[in-house]
Amino acid sequence: MGFFITFEGIEGSGKSTQIALLDEALRQQGYSLVRTREPGGCAIADQIREILLHPQNSALNSTAELLLYAAARVQHVNEVIAPALKRDQLVLCDRYTDATKAYQGNGRGLNQQLIQDLNQIAAGTVVPDLTILIDLPVEIGLSRALSREIAQQDDSEGRFEREEIAFHQRVREGYLSLAQNESERFIQVDGTLSVPLLATEILEKTLDFLHRKKASL
Repeated sequence: MGFFITFEGIEGSGKSTQIALLDEALRQQGYSLVRTREPGGCAIADQIREILLHPQNSALNSTAELLLYAAARVQHVNEVIAPALKRDQLVLCDRYTDATKAYQGNGRGLNQQLIQDLNQIAAGTVVPDLTILIDLPVEIGLSRALSREIAQQDDSEGRFEREEIAFHQRVREGYLSLAQNESERFIQVDGTLSVPLLATEILEKTLDFLHRKKASL
């Protein structure tokens, strides 16, 4: 049986680093994995990602943004996620439907029922079994994200980093609300921990989840 695990968090929370470390650790324990991301994850969705994340597209309408995320998700789910789960693989995904609720719902102020309906159309029955929320203060996350841009000399995916602090604070609050309301699915961890300590905690909690799920089958 396949399991679907998603990572969520504000900009600079360390999701990409931690999902890669978890991927490596689980493979060493014999798990068959697919690691992917949103927006993107397949060729067509990656092209949509370029539109959504490039800073030159600052004039992108919020509703158009929402619809582009949904379009990318349809392709991603049908081409990557659903087939992997049918193969009984473990899928690790960097962002998914909760990101749309937090960013376009809380951040942009779009109608949450509309977002829920679009998520249902785009994802269907493919919903996360476990969601790991890496939480940290907005100021720390943005500082990390901007420092990464400078170090890599690449701002091609920095559109959201250029939003005002208040936007990112609304996104964080949205995530925390989701974690509180769906505590049976979410694991919330402290993004201010060192990379090794956080990786250890995430691995332990993920393995505990997987062992419990397998024991219940």
